[in-house]
Amino acid sequence: MSLLMKIRKSSLSSLSIFSFQSFFTTLPHFSGEKKETSSFIHPTAVVHPNAIIGQDVSIGPFCTIGSSARLGNGCQLYPLSHIFGNSELGEHCVLMTGAVVGDNLPGQTVLGCNNIIGHHAVVGVKCQDMKYQPGEECFLDVGNNNEIREHASIHRSSKSSDRTVIGDSNLIMGSCHIAHDCKIGNNNIFANNTLLAGHVVVEDYTHTAGAIVVHQFCHVGSFSFIGGGSVVSQDVPKYTMVAGERAELRGLNFEGLCRRGFTVSEIKSLRMAYRKIFMRVDVNNVGFEECLTEVEQDENLSKVPAVCSMVQSIRDSLAENRRGICKFRQWSRL
Repeated sequence: MSLLMKIRKSSLSSLSIFSFQSFFTTLPHFSGEKKETSSFIHPTAVVHPNAIIGQDVSIGPFCTIGSSARLGNGCQLYPLSHIFGNSELGEHCVLMTGAVVGDNLPGQTVLGCNNIIGHHAVVGVKCQDMKYQPGEECFLDVGNNNEIREHASIHRSSKSSDRTVIGDSNLIMGSCHIAHDCKIGNNNIFANNTLLAGHVVVEDYTHTAGAIVVHQFCHVGSFSFIGGGSVVSQDVPKYTMVAGERAELRGLNFEGLCRRGFTVSEIKSLRMAYRKIFMRVDVNNVGFEECLTEVEQDENLSKVPAVCSMVQSIRDSLAENRRGICKFRQWSRL
């Protein structure tokens, strides 16, 4: 009998007492029974003695937990999930089968509470930036209540003076990628295959459709929507919708604004401001700066906080160190 067959036979025999089925039935999350405040560690799991394990933690078959790992109370590790390096998980985090958190690099990966890391997702590993210097510290901070689905990848920062940041309550669907030094806010929805290059900033309550690409250093404003298959190479202002192979402004994100509780009056004001800035028929006679100034000085629009926020978002994107805003259609009387 070959050595590989002996190892397989030995591993299978060790599972005879604690089978996969018995592992799932012992999880408090699945059984619904009240359990004592103790942790369950499957005999095939490799847990370093220096790792800090909280109460009511469940660690499944063939998991790996490194020496610097810290797991909060109630965490669940499904079979073949791994935690490496200086990584910290808050309470009630779940790692699905094949998930990987952390890397054996200087720096740290920190996850807040109630995060779900999907099947074969990779969170907190080395960045893909050629400027990264081996041995330099790199960081990832993830907030609370995020769901990161299968095969997603989130990388640490590219240098010690920066960090990749994910806020709270984000849904990051399958095969998404968030590169080094990105800053993601709260309550965002990234559909499958959303790809963010390095240093991208995404604010709050944004929604991307599937298979979109965002160029490095771009900013995506709050309450905006990016259509499927878009390539975003410049900033997306707040409250707007962009789409296209080279993403262009297509109007306000009306559906998103309604869902997020914006009033009819606010939406009407935003629409009026948008038309004054981007849909003027006399665009050849009035410069873009004059359009913004006109909205800012409008007696009614200037009193609406959402309008002021949209105008400021556009002005910020026009600063020297920014990429400008996505292109928009020129209108005429014809």
